[in-house]
Amino acid sequence: MALARARRDRRIDYWPGFVDALSTLLLAIMFLLSVFVLAQFLLSREISGKEEVLNRLNSQINELTQLLALERSNTQDAEDQLINLRASLTAAEDERSRLQQLLDQGAGAGAAADTRIGTLTGELDNQRQISQQAMSQVELLNQQIAALRKQIGALEQALEVSETRDRESNAKIADLGRRLNVALAQRVQELNRYRSDFFGRLREILSDRENIRIVGDRFVFQSEVLFPVGSDVINEAGQTEMRKLAQAVVELQREIPPEINWVLRVDGHTDNRPLSGTGRYRDNWELSSARATSVVKFLIANGVPANRLVAAGFGENQPLDTADTEDARAKNRRIELKLTER
Repeated sequence: MALARARRDRRIDYWPGFVDALSTLLLAIMFLLSVFVLAQFLLSREISGKEEVLNRLNSQINELTQLLALERSNTQDAEDQLINLRASLTAAEDERSRLQQLLDQGAGAGAAADTRIGTLTGELDNQRQISQQAMSQVELLNQQIAALRKQIGALEQALEVSETRDRESNAKIADLGRRLNVALAQRVQELNRYRSDFFGRLREILSDRENIRIVGDRFVFQSEVLFPVGSDVINEAGQTEMRKLAQAVVELQREIPPEINWVLRVDGHTDNRPLSGTGRYRDNWELSSARATSVVKFLIANGVPANRLVAAGFGENQPLDTADTEDARAKNRRIELKLTER
């Protein structure tokens, strides 16, 4: 025991430097996670704003397209009217020439021809005024069409700029996602390292007990080490072992950074022999849950924070050995401890 105490003393001398380095690493990880959350929030707001701008731009483009189609229709009508007016003007000029010829042919027809010429001249002037108005309207429509085309060009340019920014934002989000995955992987590695340290300490503390062993990522206590048959009250030998366990958990808690959300899960298991149903517990499920809860309460009473403990009962539903033998049933009656994330 003196040799083991000396080894523990030598190990404690290395902890301060190790804790400082680990604290620095965790602060850096917290900073990166904070930057990622802030960046994701800002990018989400920017993308939401861009989607609203895009919807508004698309709505304006649709309205301008409809207006352009209407103006084009009006322009076509004005051009058709102008063509008709020009045709009427040509017909009037032809009629005037014909009447002038009749005037030259006879004096008797001269007066009537003069009257007719005057009438046609008035009509011709009116037609020319209408033609000028139509031309002015066509010119105005052409100016409006040019302005609409300019607006559409500006909208298309703004849309292209917005799409470019969206592509850049998506690239930034993908990069931040990769960084987050790396940070999460690092947290998992850190928790695995603490789990390894925890198991190593438990090996040193409980190495002299044959009924305590490691199965995969769990530390397994046979029920007989902790409880009398059919009971959830921890016996004196079990209390001694649980105090050692509580001390190891308390020491480990000081070393694990608070941002790692870890818990020690306590799972209760029984064998497949049914209870009589006349005692305190109706079935194995209740018994396994009560035993896991007793272990958790004992650890809490010995300094382990309650928010770092979880109790679960599985009854006979997860056996380690499915053989119908006493040895198999003894293996299946157990309490398992697992250090994991919440």
